[in-house]
Amino acid sequence: MAMASGEGKGARSAINVTPLIDVLLVLLIIFMVIQPNLQRGLEALAPQPPKDPGEEPNPRTVVVQVLPDGKGGTAYSINEDTVQLPDLEPKLTGIFKARNDRVMFVKGDKDLDFGAIFPVIDGGHKAGVDNIGIITPGVEREP
Repeated sequence: MAMASGEGKGARSAINVTPLIDVLLVLLIIFMVIQPNLQRGLEALAPQPPKDPGEEPNPRTVVVQVLPDGKGGTAYSINEDTVQLPDLEPKLTGIFKARNDRVMFVKGDKDLDFGAIFPVIDGGHKAGVDNIGIITPGVEREP
């Protein structure tokens, strides 16, 4: 839409979009440069199976097991010692208080929801554990 004017010195109703396009292209380039740096994933540790099947596991390894208790609930244990969920975080805090290596593994039953395993991971983080790994059935079966 152009306004008719005698000499073209009057006001124009058209918007100059050139500066807007320049700003748009600069923003596009900025986001293209930033995008590759924003990709992050979860760091996960998976314990390696022993090379010798008869070899005993390291006694300093902390494994928290989450198993069904048979009554529709969930049972927790730290290295085969049964623990109630409210006592889990204080026990882990006591275990890792004097350790430099703060690594814990969580082993869950295949029939449980992840919702039953999440409190264990959360309790480990609250207890000061740096690395939490998940033991999967595939790791246990490897020769």
